[in-house]
Amino acid sequence: MIDIPEFSIMKEGVNYKYYIDGKWKNSNSGKLISVYNPYNSELVGNVQACTKEEVDNIIKIAHKNIECWRDTPLNERTNAINKAADLIVEFSEPLGYLLMKEIGKPLNSALSEITRTAEIFRATADSSFQLSGETILGDVFEGFSREKVSMTYRVPLGVILCIGPFNYPFNLTGSKIAPALLAGNSIVMKPPTQGPLTALHFGIILEKAGVPPGIFNIITGRGSEIGDYLTSHPGIDMIAFTGSSQTGKHLAKVAGMKPLLLELGGKDAAIVLDDADLDNTVKAIVSGAFSFSGQRCTAVKRVLPMPAIADDLLKKVTEETLKLSIGNPAENKKIGPLISSEQCEYVQSLIDDALKKGATLICGNKREGNVIWPTILDNVTVDMRIAWEEPFGPVLPFIRINSAEKAIEISNKSEYGLQGMIFTENIDLAFNIAQELEVGTVQINGQSSRGPDHFPFLGTKSSGLGTQGIKYSIEAMSRNKVVVINLSERGKLVKQCFTIDK
Repeated sequence: MIDIPEFSIMKEGVNYKYYIDGKWKNSNSGKLISVYNPYNSELVGNVQACTKEEVDNIIKIAHKNIECWRDTPLNERTNAINKAADLIVEFSEPLGYLLMKEIGKPLNSALSEITRTAEIFRATADSSFQLSGETILGDVFEGFSREKVSMTYRVPLGVILCIGPFNYPFNLTGSKIAPALLAGNSIVMKPPTQGPLTALHFGIILEKAGVPPGIFNIITGRGSEIGDYLTSHPGIDMIAFTGSSQTGKHLAKVAGMKPLLLELGGKDAAIVLDDADLDNTVKAIVSGAFSFSGQRCTAVKRVLPMPAIADDLLKKVTEETLKLSIGNPAENKKIGPLISSEQCEYVQSLIDDALKKGATLICGNKREGNVIWPTILDNVTVDMRIAWEEPFGPVLPFIRINSAEKAIEISNKSEYGLQGMIFTENIDLAFNIAQELEVGTVQINGQSSRGPDHFPFLGTKSSGLGTQGIKYSIEAMSRNKVVVINLSERGKLVKQCFTIDK
């Protein structure tokens, strides 16, 4: 799997260790959490089930060492992040293979996730200017003069807890780590319980890149056992989390006054107007709905077509969907397993509910193991669960509409507000609809998507809190500090000059 000498220190056989103060350790609990390949149920590895005492220790270490990293010159922090990017590329093939095995992502997509993370690290390093300060003179306001000068610069928040999701465990963890390090913070990383192995390798990568011991630390364990203790811990200064809306809302309740950066679920709707370019629309919908078997927060999760185009659109989407290959992710099949049998059962319950209430099955509704065939449902109505709940699986409902106003109403009625899509050749109408949609991002003539990574990425309502994207994440993981200098002697000199002139 990964036969690289540099990585041998982090595990014993298939048992991976956790990472604290530059050392790999086994948990005192003596317990392990097994990670199985969701496609064939083979054991991929075991991670440590850490204790609350180990949570205390790892946060203490992160606090103890933060001054070292905070006081490291910015150009040296930048160099370390660039070096980490080089190492990610160097190890991309074995890491991509491991990622494929632990979460069932098609191999090409898994490799792409690794290399894209390297690009995020490089782009973050190139954005170090975001930490530049500014000087402001006080004479803008009546009653103040240039003798009062504000110097503003950005400082780290402290210890940042980075929690990634199972579906992009390397990329969406790395997108938190890089800006946190650039801003001068120390980090406690908690990888997802499902899919933790690839992200563990950040420990070796960052150590080799020159990040000092204790600045980056990794703790593993079940959220049910250490999750609340970790997120509510007074030693955590900020939390960056990607995961389900349910978990995000719970985290917000227990976190207290900590700054939060939450990337949560979505129910992204594709509004298709009568004049839409069918070929472009079909391509975007099929790719958006079924990439990684729909296990994406930005997946296309509802299609709202106007009457004149609905039948042709449904036909063409079905034709393209039936061409998708299904099976082993190691063979780069487009449709692979869902992350667990429990998730399969949830998706199946949404399909069953829709069919029971009168939806028309167009294709799919077949399951083998954890693989669910891509399923298209027509004539879905608003009384069906699939119209509102996020499946996180390969299910695409068509909810027919008769006006743009109805499309806006259905889209906005959702508890989610991540992204929306509008397919039309009428750009004026597209902008008018976009302004009415209660989402973080509106895509015009394109599928919902997280990138490019320097774009702002955010959600409204149950879809998130705060704005991500390289620039915005750096800002979220640092704060302004203001030093005001009162130049009284200079002020007297200025007054004397005016007196002499007179």
